[in-house]
Amino acid sequence: MAEKKTLMRAPWSDIAPRLTEISNEVLFDDVWQRPVLSSRDRSLITVASLISLYRSNELPFHLRKALENGVSREEIIEIITHLAFYSGWPTASTAIAIARQVFADVDQRETGGNQHN
Repeated sequence: MAEKKTLMRAPWSDIAPRLTEISNEVLFDDVWQRPVLSSRDRSLITVASLISLYRSNELPFHLRKALENGVSREEIIEIITHLAFYSGWPTASTAIAIARQVFADVDQRETGGNQHN
């Protein structure tokens, strides 16, 4: 079975390699692969949870993953707008700033660093 693995690029892997290994094995190889919810649905849920819980360290990774899983930029902005009324304006404001940076990073990678204005 040749499935694509999404390995965590954990910022702590140098000092906690076992935590990274467990995260990859349990979270990405098991939980994210369960068939009841699609990867796209899991990304929507995860992004909404991270925004609501003000988890700005984890949000950039999962925003990129959401884009890879077929969630559009417009849908991400709509999630943030919707959550502003449930999780608060500060969480939405922080999420917008993070989304802006993630979108810019993705654009830069896609254009090879060339900027087109």
